[in-house]
Amino acid sequence: MFLETTTGAAAPLSETVAERLAELFRALSDPSRVRIIAVLLEGEQNVGALAGRVGLSLSAVSHQLRTLRQMRLVRARKQGREVYYALDDDHVAELYQRGLDHVLHG
Repeated sequence: MFLETTTGAAAPLSETVAERLAELFRALSDPSRVRIIAVLLEGEQNVGALAGRVGLSLSAVSHQLRTLRQMRLVRARKQGREVYYALDDDHVAELYQRGLDHVLHG
């Protein structure tokens, strides 16, 4: 989907929208964050489970989750003393899958 003008031509992005889009791609530019997203495709996980699955320390995973939360790519849910993380919405999964398809395309 492209922004279109009344003439049907693609409109340039505003500076604000371009900056927000660049921030999104920066958030996805770290392999650890991409691996965390891949695990969260399977469903909600706590930090310990994520750390075990991606092979990082608890503090490293927490740090990466903070960035992903700031970008609204993941959301947190507290249950007692545990915090569980999940992908924020279907757009995140779709963005991940499209990127993966592009990389594996050949």
